[in-house]
Amino acid sequence: MAWLTEQEAKAKRKTDIGPPHYSKMLPPVISKNYGKWKYHEVFTPGTMVHVAESGDKVYTVRVASPRILATESIRAMLDIADKYCDGYIRWTTRNNVEFMTTREENVPLIKKAAEDAGYPAGGIGSGLSNMVHTQGWVHCHSAAADASGLVKAIMDEVYPYFTEKKLPAKTRLALACCVNMCGAVHCSDLAVVAIHRKVPEINHDLVKNMCEIPTTIGACPTRAISPDPAKKSVKINPDKCMYCGNCFTVCPPIDIHRPEEDGVAIVVGGKVGSLRKGPMFSKLAIPYIKNNPPRWPEVVSAVKNILETYANDARKHERIGEWIDRIGWESFFKKTGIEFTYQHIDDFTFARDTFRTSAAFKW
Repeated sequence: MAWLTEQEAKAKRKTDIGPPHYSKMLPPVISKNYGKWKYHEVFTPGTMVHVAESGDKVYTVRVASPRILATESIRAMLDIADKYCDGYIRWTTRNNVEFMTTREENVPLIKKAAEDAGYPAGGIGSGLSNMVHTQGWVHCHSAAADASGLVKAIMDEVYPYFTEKKLPAKTRLALACCVNMCGAVHCSDLAVVAIHRKVPEINHDLVKNMCEIPTTIGACPTRAISPDPAKKSVKINPDKCMYCGNCFTVCPPIDIHRPEEDGVAIVVGGKVGSLRKGPMFSKLAIPYIKNNPPRWPEVVSAVKNILETYANDARKHERIGEWIDRIGWESFFKKTGIEFTYQHIDDFTFARDTFRTSAAFKW
């Protein structure tokens, strides 16, 4: 039998590894005009239209959804998509759901159907997008705070910024339930990251029976873990530990959880887009707020304070990080009333890259 060429092998290859290619799931109007869009126009915070060079139009209704969805909820959304969008639906990376149609008359019908099902329209343009977050106490074994509950509490308070245009520019919120950050807190305008504050406690009797020592040592990103031959276990250098909980993931007897100490930090100024300025990493605004479930009033108040200060002081189209760069961090702390502490001074290995090297201060 003759060998297949590379192209023939790829054509015949069948696999269940990974999702299907996204191009197979695009609505026909988007496939037809892919990369040939002329402009878009935002009608309301929840509706917009894209116009192609060919003259084709696709209307979008964006609604919010929880990060963790029941099967019944997904089926309810799919029913709307089947009825008004020829069966096409899209989830964004920030848990928004987008219904796309070529028929303008369907836009109010989609919006009403979604809102009747409990999913408000919003998140387009100069306002809040839906809040992306991690698993939290529902699923994550290393969580220092809840995710779903905390996001619910925050979004209940800042909900008008999702459904109305009240902000200088688009604003992305995020939450991660530990510093491993499977949420996008490092590149969001305003974000909450849960933190552990103590070096993990080691149950040496269990380590030698449950854990693979080389894997446990290799799991530490700061090389804080080393062998402890006398105990047939490991030891942790507290000066190097950053309380991330990676060791607990591979070795449960090294327990990172301290409910009485765990809490959250708030970071600001991140973004992914390159408009006006390049992508930016978030920086520390508030180093620690103790967990206070079920509604976390202190965290909600802090987030709302930063958001409203930005809304009242920033220029049009200015993202939070760009606003802070313009007024200076000194003014940011003064305007928000946030206390500056020694925790704001970066002392990690690569801290020099984050230092301001200019002598110019903005008061």
